Amino acid sequence: MPLAARPHVIIIGAGPAGLMAAETVASKGVRVSIYDRMAAPGRKFLLAGRGGLNLTHSEDFEILLSRYGAASDRLREALEVFSPKALRAWCEGMGQATFIGTSGRVFPATFKASPLLRAWLKRLGSLGVTMHLRQEWRGWDAKGALLFAGPDGETAVEADATILALGGASWPRLGSDGGWVGALQRAAIATAPLRPANCGFQANWSDHFKDLFAGEPLKGIAASFGGERVRGEGTITRAGLEGGALYALAAPLRDAIAASGEAALRIALRPDVAEADLESRIASRDPKQSFSTFARKSLRLSPAAIGLMQESARAAFAPLGEMSPARLAGFVNAVPIRLTGVAPLARAISTAGGVVFDEVDRNFMLRRRPGAFVAGEMLDWEAPTGGYLMQACFATGAAAGRGALEWAAREHAGQSFGRQNLALAPPA
Repeated sequence: MPLAARPHVIIIGAGPAGLMAAETVASKGVRVSIYDRMAAPGRKFLLAGRGGLNLTHSEDFEILLSRYGAASDRLREALEVFSPKALRAWCEGMGQATFIGTSGRVFPATFKASPLLRAWLKRLGSLGVTMHLRQEWRGWDAKGALLFAGPDGETAVEADATILALGGASWPRLGSDGGWVGALQRAAIATAPLRPANCGFQANWSDHFKDLFAGEPLKGIAASFGGERVRGEGTITRAGLEGGALYALAAPLRDAIAASGEAALRIALRPDVAEADLESRIASRDPKQSFSTFARKSLRLSPAAIGLMQESARAAFAPLGEMSPARLAGFVNAVPIRLTGVAPLARAISTAGGVVFDEVDRNFMLRRRPGAFVAGEMLDWEAPTGGYLMQACFATGAAAGRGALEWAAREHAGQSFGRQNLALAPPA
């Protein structure tokens, strides 16, 4: 079929959601063009895989779905169709084996993002997908054409369907800067404010504590807030705390700080040791032995953990040396930390907020802009680290691609390119 006779779908954004949408559409013979403002595709994808690319999670589907909180119902269908099992099969289909780690997280066998991205771009090239880089989307013109600003100036481009997958606003130097919010607001499309997710938090550490322990890990801890308790790790920073245990509590912590200016976090430094056992050990302490030496040898606490206890006790005007064994035992597994702020959005791992779900239909098509679909972090959902972020980006990208196929088949003038050719299935 002549190129001009085929439906044309434009995808804006060359991250995981956009590339998955492109493959979903192009695999059915539809012409696909990807536009991205960066000089190379998948910049944030590569960064995410620098320490080991966490693709998805192997836990029970209903548990996995619950990780998306208030957005779970709106994401269910997309995640059911392009499930963790489907994602792993997709990787295997490109010669990229995966494995399940001890935590249940799923990784490529290479543990890197670059081999997967290379194989993916090669597949997209074989499907005829064209890439237009250094092209920044500016919205729609009065006739509904897409406006792009690039090295050669501004251009207007038309398509049978459009998929917006421009990411959130974290790590803007890699392409996701949230600049699309203005374009959607001008089109009267409602968005929830973009906020940091999976982020660090600020605490008013003393200079002494910062100088001694900034950059030190807190391993095997449990963090508690608002009735939730999360096992994991943390890291002390000069500004406060970050790490997986805090990321899982980021949403309620962030909301509490927004509402009252602070949040009272509790950290258990020895969550596997019963309080009675801790009390017994503390009661047997030789008074001549310094607390730091005792805590390191008998309680098996790291210097950073001991320092955190001392810093918290100082802030609470409750010196450790004046606590009874019972109170000190309770303190070890409930160290109070007063968080006073949220790390900047540009330093967050991911973004909360975005296009509200009432603005899209079940195919993620904008109700106010028929033929335009939204995928990935542009949508108003958030989830903790652990594979959930990537899984939802892939799944919503595939879902938006299926929606665009259906729309293009119905709207394109060449009806000989029938819907029977556009079976709405995830890419093989």
